[in-house]
Amino acid sequence: MPIATSCFGAIDGQRVDLFTLINSHGVRARLTPYGATLTSLTVPSPDGPVELTLGFDTLEEYRARSPYFGCTVGRFANRIAAGRFTLNDQAYSLACNEKGIHHLHGGTAGFDKKRWSAEPVEQPDAVGVRFHYTSPDGEEGYPGILQARVDMILGNDNSLTCDYEASTDSPCPVNLTNHTYWTLAGAGNGTILDHELKLQATQYLPVNDTLIPTGAFADVAGTPMDFLRAHRIGSRIAHVPGGYDHCYVLDEADGTLQPAADVRDPVSNRRLRILTTEPGIQFYSGNFLANLPGAAGRIFNKHSAFCLETQRFPDSPNQPSFPSCILQPGEVYRHKTVHRLDY
Repeated sequence: MPIATSCFGAIDGQRVDLFTLINSHGVRARLTPYGATLTSLTVPSPDGPVELTLGFDTLEEYRARSPYFGCTVGRFANRIAAGRFTLNDQAYSLACNEKGIHHLHGGTAGFDKKRWSAEPVEQPDAVGVRFHYTSPDGEEGYPGILQARVDMILGNDNSLTCDYEASTDSPCPVNLTNHTYWTLAGAGNGTILDHELKLQATQYLPVNDTLIPTGAFADVAGTPMDFLRAHRIGSRIAHVPGGYDHCYVLDEADGTLQPAADVRDPVSNRRLRILTTEPGIQFYSGNFLANLPGAAGRIFNKHSAFCLETQRFPDSPNQPSFPSCILQPGEVYRHKTVHRLDY
């Protein structure tokens, strides 16, 4: 399984690479150290490769206007209310980079905007890239030095695995995830409203009008949030103000790799299954995309793609009813998510 390396651009005079991985079935993934980002994933079809993710053609576009396309987000994925939390009786203030109200996806210059170190990884039936980033004490307001690593591995079984580890020298909230925008119909080919989604979750986290969890756990049964049986994403979306942008509580979450989501495009019959070690999965229906020029001249609009972000629960540092997201010195944060493709 080959790994090709090319130049994707430069930041402050330092080259930023683009790694191209191809498995034995012709599935191709492209990765860059900028944000430890998946820039592209294509699968074969009778008419040629089909792009299943949203992205850009150039590094400059990712730096200028990316809505987190394909990147690794941290130190804390999702939202922290008002950019504040208290840890060991000390108050911390973070950047409120979401409309000046809340802290989102690690802040103004989170992990998605960092140049990670990168090295190719070769395994018997897989190939990938190992990314590493050292976040200094106080970056974006977070305490402690955090060492973060993510391996992104393309397997001959048509899986893309994200395997995370992190350690710290001071207690700190940690919540890493990948923010790929998926569309099984092919990028730029309509909306994902006809995709059929199944989630292994009997509960979800209700939110207030600024998308912060209320702290409650609510049953999905009898509500537009119910995806226990596969059905069209668009069938009930009109009854969800603003569209889906909610964290689901996974039923089988026990720290081992468990099924979380299953998505199918009924036209092409392409399918994406997600397994994870995490307790939650954020389902986002691409509500804020609007006339955004992307790769290959495509235009991305509302509901052009979906995100399924495996993670700890949003606003966990401020929610005593949620599982702890605090990483302690001497501990190792671990998180593994597998994306399995059928086409």
